[in-house]
Amino acid sequence: MTGFIKLIYGDQEFKLPVFEGSEGEKAIDISRLREITGLITLDPGYANTGSCASDITFMDGEKGILRYRGIPVEELAEKATFKETAYLLINGRLPNRDELTSFSVLLNDNSLVHEDLRVFYESFPRSSHPMGILSSMVNALRSFYPELQDLEEEINMTVTRLLSKIRTLAAMSYKISRGHKVVYPRPDLAYCANFLNMMFDSPVKPYEIDEDVVNALRVFWILHADHEQNCSTSAVRLVGSARVTLYAAISAGIAALWGPLHGGANQAVIEMLSDIAENKNMARVVERAKDKKDPFRLMGFGHRVYKTYDPRAKIMKKMCDSLLNKLKISDPLLDIAEELEALALKDDYFIEHNLYPNVDFYSGIVLRAIGIPANMFTVMFAIGRLPGWIAQWKESMDDPNWKLGRPRQIYTGPTQTKLVPIDRR
Repeated sequence: MTGFIKLIYGDQEFKLPVFEGSEGEKAIDISRLREITGLITLDPGYANTGSCASDITFMDGEKGILRYRGIPVEELAEKATFKETAYLLINGRLPNRDELTSFSVLLNDNSLVHEDLRVFYESFPRSSHPMGILSSMVNALRSFYPELQDLEEEINMTVTRLLSKIRTLAAMSYKISRGHKVVYPRPDLAYCANFLNMMFDSPVKPYEIDEDVVNALRVFWILHADHEQNCSTSAVRLVGSARVTLYAAISAGIAALWGPLHGGANQAVIEMLSDIAENKNMARVVERAKDKKDPFRLMGFGHRVYKTYDPRAKIMKKMCDSLLNKLKISDPLLDIAEELEALALKDDYFIEHNLYPNVDFYSGIVLRAIGIPANMFTVMFAIGRLPGWIAQWKESMDDPNWKLGRPRQIYTGPTQTKLVPIDRR
C-alpha cells in the first residue's frame, strides 16, 4: 500500500488504499468498496479492473514491453528453449542443467496417451473443429489418471502430463482427421521437433527434421506462452477459483481461446489476406476498416493493451521473413501482408487509433510455411499458451487471499412485477 485516494459520495468521504506493483503500476483497492460505501464499480470488459496481483508476466502497452518473470520476451525468443520458458513461468525461475534434464525426462516419460482415447477421437464427426476436440480431450484426461495422495506430487504430475500430452493429443487429432496412422512420440527428439514429427511423419514419406522450422515453432510457442490477464487466462483463473481440477480449468481456457477475437485471430488473418488476394480489394478493405458504421474488422491490427507496436509482432515478422527465405517459399499472402502493413502505418486513421500489427498478423504465415493447416492454428496457440495458463492457475491456488470468482452486476430490468395468470395474458 502506498497511500489513499479520497472518494466523495454525497456528504460522505471515504478513503480507499492505493496498491503499487513492482514496476510502478498503481491500483485503487476496492475490495471493501461495497462494504464501506454500499457501491460497486461498473467496468464492462474489465478494461480498468485488476482481478489479481501476479508475479508472472509484466506488460506495458504504451511502451511495448513484455517480460516473463522479469526477463524480456525478446531475450527468451533469442536464447531459451520452450521447455526452459515453460519451467520459468511455472516455477518462477529458469532451471539449472540438472533441473532441465529431469524436466525433459519427465516430459518424455509422460508423452504417451491412453489408447482408449482413440475411441473418443473416432466418435467426433470428421467436420469437428480441432479446438472443440482438444478442449474435450483435455477434460477427459482426468478420467484416466486417478488423484495421487500427495497434493504437491499430484500438481507436479498433472502439470507434466498436460505439458507433454497436449502435443500428442493435438497431433493425434490432426492425423485421425485425415484418416492417417497416428505417429507416436520419439524419445530422441526434443519438445518442438517431436511435435512436428508426430504431425507430419508417415510410413510412405518420413518427415525430415529441419532445424530452422523447429526454431520457428520454438519462437512461436515462446511468444505465446503467457500474456497477463487476457480472456482465456482469466477464464482459467475464474473456473479454477471454484477449485476444479487443473484439467477442467485448462479445458475452459482452450474454449475461450477458440474465439476469433482471441486465439482464433491468426486464422482470421489468413482468411482475410486470402480474400484480398482473390478479390484484389485491399483499398476497399482499408476503407471498410475505417468506417465506424461498418462492423468489419481489420484482423491482425490493434490490441486491447498495446498502444504501440506489439513487441511479439516484431520478432514474428523477422522470423517470417527468415523462414520463407530459408525454405525458398514465395507466399503471395506475405506480400499482401507487407503491403497492407505499409498502407496502415502511413494512414492517419490507423496512427491516431494505435492500430499497429499484432502478433497474429504474421504468425499465421509462419504456421503456413511450417505446414500447419489453418484449422490447427488456434491449437498451436493453445499448446504455446499452456505454460502460462498452468502458472496462472497455480499462482491463484497458492494465493492466501483466494476468493471464489463472483463478479457483480447492475440490474437494468423491470422492477417487481406481479405474475399474470395465463388466462389473462
